[in-house]
Amino acid sequence: MEHAELIQQPAAKPVGRKAKPARKRITKRILRANIPLYLLFIPTIAYYITFKYIPMGGLVIAFKDYNFFDGILGSPWVGLDNFRLMFENPLIFGIIRNTFMLSFLVIATGFIPPILLAILLNEAKNMAFRRGVQTFVYLPHFLNWVIVGGFVVTIFANGGVINKVIEALGGQEVKFLYEVKSWIAIFLSSGIWKDAGYGAIIYLAALSSIDPALYEAAALDGASKWRQMWHITLPGIRPTIIIILILSMGKVMDVGFDQVYNLQNSIVSDYSQVISTYSYEVGIRKSQFSITAALGLFDSLLALTFVLTANKLAKKFGQNLF
Repeated sequence: MEHAELIQQPAAKPVGRKAKPARKRITKRILRANIPLYLLFIPTIAYYITFKYIPMGGLVIAFKDYNFFDGILGSPWVGLDNFRLMFENPLIFGIIRNTFMLSFLVIATGFIPPILLAILLNEAKNMAFRRGVQTFVYLPHFLNWVIVGGFVVTIFANGGVINKVIEALGGQEVKFLYEVKSWIAIFLSSGIWKDAGYGAIIYLAALSSIDPALYEAAALDGASKWRQMWHITLPGIRPTIIIILILSMGKVMDVGFDQVYNLQNSIVSDYSQVISTYSYEVGIRKSQFSITAALGLFDSLLALTFVLTANKLAKKFGQNLF
């Protein structure tokens, strides 16, 4: 009898069959509700596909003896010869050294000022003053490096504004742009002046997500402003700091062509010549496109390595980009 009852009982219907159509309906509903957002996102997708992904096909030039007449597909294949020629150049290791040196100096000196500026602006109680200062420090970001380079040269060149002041006070002219240490200092400070305001806006957005009740509770417990910043503000924006650091590591090999090219000169070229400016000279002036493509591929692989390494280290702090 027990066996007969077991046989007569209807088989249970699998739950997954009902769950799958329900999930599909929910997914379709979400997609339909967000169609306007997807339409707004189309220009961004088109930009990255057109200017970031499609040009990747040109990397094949690094493995060919490229010329205009045969084109990318018709140019003869040379394998790794372009990389061998690139590393046989006695200047390449000095250029890579300069790129690493300037990049790490830019990250080391330019990473903290936006955070400090954002914290100081966040502490300002007068909103008019805060907005005015924020606008003032953000404006240099919109200036082209040609304009900023002109300002820098006008101020620090021989016979420039600062040297005229020094001479008026009875001192001797200082060659700011023609000495390595002073040139590096001007290079780094001009970058901070130009981009610190833009970076501060990102951190200000992160600061706005911190619950004000945390500061009130800390103040009631007798915590000073320094303690509040150390125990509330910095931990609150730590995810943003780590993400910005990971993205910055991806630009280690990209010092910035515009800034270096507009500020460098032949006297400090041993320390100011970087991969981007060398690629310009070899690719545009000497028309050695294959070697330039090989150098660009090598540059990209190093940048990818730094990003993956930084992301792996960030996981130890509970934060990662991907």
